[in-house]
Amino acid sequence: MRRWGTALAVGMTVALALAGCGAPAGVDRDLTDDWPAVPAAKAFLPEAGICHPTIQDIGYLSGYNPVDCTASHRSETLHVGTLTGPDADRGTPPRAGSTGMRTAHEECDGRVSKAVGADWRSGRLQLSVVFPSPPAWAGGARWFRCDLSEVASLDDRSVTARTASLRGALAPGSPLTLGCYNPKLKKDDIEQMQPVACTAKHHAEFVGVYQFPDITYAEFKRTSLRAHKACQGLIAKYVKVPNNSDMQYRSGTIIYHPFEEEWTNGDRGVQCFLWVSDRTLTKSLKGAGSKALPVR
Repeated sequence: MRRWGTALAVGMTVALALAGCGAPAGVDRDLTDDWPAVPAAKAFLPEAGICHPTIQDIGYLSGYNPVDCTASHRSETLHVGTLTGPDADRGTPPRAGSTGMRTAHEECDGRVSKAVGADWRSGRLQLSVVFPSPPAWAGGARWFRCDLSEVASLDDRSVTARTASLRGALAPGSPLTLGCYNPKLKKDDIEQMQPVACTAKHHAEFVGVYQFPDITYAEFKRTSLRAHKACQGLIAKYVKVPNNSDMQYRSGTIIYHPFEEEWTNGDRGVQCFLWVSDRTLTKSLKGAGSKALPVR
């Protein structure tokens, strides 16, 4: 059948040529220009607003199996950004501590905090910046994912499975928001911060996040008293008392700071807690004033 079709087509062309006839209406004799152009190949780009059953450190396509956020999952992509400029010109994805990593982290920091309704560090949350795999990067991929997860507690960073989106998750009254605690100390180190209701007996309360200056982790460790002093300022603002030299006689401070790798990747957020060791509190001190937090 294929041979007969070809012969018939040739015969028809010859017949038209011998008859000296023009092409039928709508036929321009060009056998190639009516085929649609083949679309350009599109590189894979992850989506924002989807959830993942597992945590990905590297964005391998083989591990990209998104699920609906009402299904059980362990992370959620709240933003997808694109690296540009010198950070995008390198031959491999950004490494820990690189300018590319810090650039992406800064963008993720702002976008994720906006999505959850407050600084994400003010809740039991963990931010991950995910870059394409090396082969995908070599193929031109320059995206990065801003993934957020719920963790068990301040001291236990294991990821908790969820069945709901984290958008708006730090609205007032959210169970994810950091609140009141009973610290367990060993000398000057915090072994555990046991969360309790602020109406229960407690000795510490979260007051906010201080964004530390862009210094090295080693310098931060050498000068950690700067963080405590900065947290005193947040305590004063939170309780509504004067931020002066009397603050050291009103409240102690507890800080939680990023690990070294998190710090070098651009996370400078220090979590600040007021700490009253010599008496028991049974309500939040937010806006409570000098009577609730007197000079002692």
